[in-house]
Amino acid sequence: MPEIASMEIENCHKVRNEMRSALNALLKDDGLLVIPTIANPPPKLGSKEILSEDYLTRAFTLMSVASMSGCCQVAVPLGFQDKCPVSVSFIARHGGDRFLLDTIQTLYASLQEQADIAGKSKLSTNVVSDETTAEFAKEKGNQAFKDKQWQRAIGFYTEAIKLNGKSATYYSNRSAAFLELGSFLQAEADCTKAIDLDKKNVKAYLRRGTAREMLGYYKEAIEDFRHALVLEPTNKRAAISADRLKKLFQ
Repeated sequence: MPEIASMEIENCHKVRNEMRSALNALLKDDGLLVIPTIANPPPKLGSKEILSEDYLTRAFTLMSVASMSGCCQVAVPLGFQDKCPVSVSFIARHGGDRFLLDTIQTLYASLQEQADIAGKSKLSTNVVSDETTAEFAKEKGNQAFKDKQWQRAIGFYTEAIKLNGKSATYYSNRSAAFLELGSFLQAEADCTKAIDLDKKNVKAYLRRGTAREMLGYYKEAIEDFRHALVLEPTNKRAAISADRLKKLFQ
C-alpha cells in the first residue's frame, strides 16, 4: 500500500508540474485565462441540484484547472440570468497572485457595468464580449506603460482599438506611448482621433500640444494648450506650456 500511495503521489506531482508548465507558457507574466466558473449552465439559486454528484463533477471540471496546476484563480460574480447565478473565472500563472488581484480590482467596475448592459438591453453577446476584451487589452497596455515598455503598450492599445474603435481613451493612451518613443506624427494623429470622439478629452489636447510642439507646429500647440485650459482652468501643465510657447514664439 505505501508503494502504491507513493506512486500515486508521484503521478499527481507529474500532472501538476506539466499543467503548471503548460499554463505558465501560455499565460507568461501578463496573460489571463478567462473561463466560465463551471461548465454548462449553473443550477438555479436555491435548487437541490447544487448538491448533486453530477453538478459537483461539472463544477470541478473547470475549477480543477487552477487547483491541479497551482496557478491562481479568481471567480467574479456577475449577477443572475433566469434566476441562475452567473460568474466568470480568471486564471493567472503560478506565482502571479498580485498581478491577478490588481487586474481584477481594476476591471471589476467595468465587468459589472458590462453585465448590467447585457442584462438590461438586447446587445449581442459579441458586442459585450468585444468591449470587455478591449478593456482587458487597455489595462495590459496601462501596465506595460507603467513598466516603461512603450512598444508593448502600443500593441495592447492597438488591440483595444481594433475591438472597440469608439473609445477616445484608447487613442489618447496610445498617443502617450508614441510620445515616449518620439513618434510625434503618430501621437498627433491619435490625439486628433481621440478629440474627434470626445471633444472634452483634456489629456488628448495636452498630448497633441506636446506632439505639435516637438514637430514645430507652435501656433497649433499653443491653441491645444489653451483649449485644455478652457476645459480645465486649473491645469498647471497646460498653463505653463502655453505661457512658455507664447513668450518664445509670439
